[in-house]
Amino acid sequence: MSTRRTFLKNAGLITPAMLLMPDLLLAAKKYKNVGIQLYTLRELVAKDPRGTIEKVAASGFTEVEMYGFGKGGFFGIPIKEFASFMSSLGLKVPSGHYMPGKFIFEGTEAGKAELDEMVGAALELKSPYLTIPYLPADKRASLDDYKKIAARLNEAGTICKKAGLQLVYHNHDFEFKSYDGTTGFDIMTSETDKDLVKWELDLFWAVYAGVDPVELFGKMKGRVPLWHVKDMDKANRAQNTEIGNGTIDYKRIFKAAKTSGMKHFFLEHETNYVPDHIGSIQKSIAYIKANLL
Repeated sequence: MSTRRTFLKNAGLITPAMLLMPDLLLAAKKYKNVGIQLYTLRELVAKDPRGTIEKVAASGFTEVEMYGFGKGGFFGIPIKEFASFMSSLGLKVPSGHYMPGKFIFEGTEAGKAELDEMVGAALELKSPYLTIPYLPADKRASLDDYKKIAARLNEAGTICKKAGLQLVYHNHDFEFKSYDGTTGFDIMTSETDKDLVKWELDLFWAVYAGVDPVELFGKMKGRVPLWHVKDMDKANRAQNTEIGNGTIDYKRIFKAAKTSGMKHFFLEHETNYVPDHIGSIQKSIAYIKANLL
């Protein structure tokens, strides 16, 4: 039986390139959402959180990763009210950065209560991921420290799993520091359960540490569901720049998204905004949509 597609092909009305359209459309659909870590705009958020988030939505972002949870909400806005506000703008919140320090470093009952409150906030925002963003320097001075942290992350991951969440850890460059040939990253990946603790790979910091993200994806297949996408300035590699304007080959990295298991990615920009904060994120999202999706 002849289909419409066969008829068009035989009639010369469909080109070889057009035959690839379903695959291209599937790829575009899979990664149609562009997210931003709101910490990118922390200086603006401190002055006007609602107005700043409205500008994020107007710039074309559809997902936001949160930071700054405290006193039952974000930026002085109670969690239920904040969740409603985000929904009114059509913004989803797949992940948030939460720091349950009392639980990770002390393991006290107060720490358990602290983590439970953060889990509750993530559930209120309908976030599938709860992300640990950082380790203070005095808590990661040795491999033994990393072993203790890994054990606590497994416990936190178990609590998150019971609540229907996935625990994720976000790296910087220090995890890749070598201690006689072994890194904190090695310990944190080998001594945590791959189903309980996954990774948000900050691509900038991995490259800064001399690590190839694509090679890392190959070693951690399916364990890196979240990415931080930020570029490295050509003149000063310690500085950020708008996506596509720096030295990181994001076209190559995005081709490896399936290997990493990436589900969401978030633009993050912390320094060197051109022409200004909002103009910077608008330049980055334009490049991402035109070249990476």
